[in-house]
Amino acid sequence: MRTGPVLLMIAMMTNQAVAGPWPGGKRAAVVLTYDDTLVSQLDIAIPALDAVGLKGTFFLIGSKITPDQIARWRAAAAEGHELGNHTIRHACPQANYPPAKKIDTSETYDVDTMLTEIRTMNTMLTAIDGKQQHSYATPCGQHRAGGVDYLPALRASGLTRHTRAADPSERPLDPMDVPSRFFPSNATGADLIAAVQDAERKGEMIVLGFHGVGGDYLSVSAEAHAKLLAYLKAHSDTIWVAPFSTVIDYATSHPGH
Repeated sequence: MRTGPVLLMIAMMTNQAVAGPWPGGKRAAVVLTYDDTLVSQLDIAIPALDAVGLKGTFFLIGSKITPDQIARWRAAAAEGHELGNHTIRHACPQANYPPAKKIDTSETYDVDTMLTEIRTMNTMLTAIDGKQQHSYATPCGQHRAGGVDYLPALRASGLTRHTRAADPSERPLDPMDVPSRFFPSNATGADLIAAVQDAERKGEMIVLGFHGVGGDYLSVSAEAHAKLLAYLKAHSDTIWVAPFSTVIDYATSHPGH
């Protein structure tokens, strides 16, 4: 998700208002999501996750998948990481781009074009991981095309069962509009852990969002990320960490759990 200056200044703080217990009697559920098909995710984030036996969800942009990366993303999926849909071109509002950019903004799309792009990206993901269903993350945290909210049409289309949003409001679980929390680049491991500890205290789910890890853009440091993973591993008796679709499927199939 590319984010403009205004969104970058917002600490998107959200625990989904879904209380536990979670599978195995665990106190909280944590979902680790990574946006935009970044090299640092392949080089740093996935090896760090694999080292502690945790699985993440990677929302891929079709136009950013290079031929030499396909085998690496396929291998990540085979290891249990989830590949999700972040569209082909990642069209964001014009306000998120330099003034000279006039194409591939969400204002130049309409609802049918956006749904076609999501459908095409699903096909690309199936060619990589062999799966027929893929979660979706809205580009730049918004779901408008040509000024029209396309989320109702996406709900009706059956193209996805789960959509990760990026707004901060707490609300009852809606699998097609799940909030998430992103962090500024200067976030420390303690900052990331504190967000998880808040979810633990409430017995809730938290969806964490990242872009670069130790590189690329909107990145958190590799050290901060590693400290978070070490905490999650050390508290695996009370914290359930699983891919986005796995956690949302469980929450929606266990209402009032």
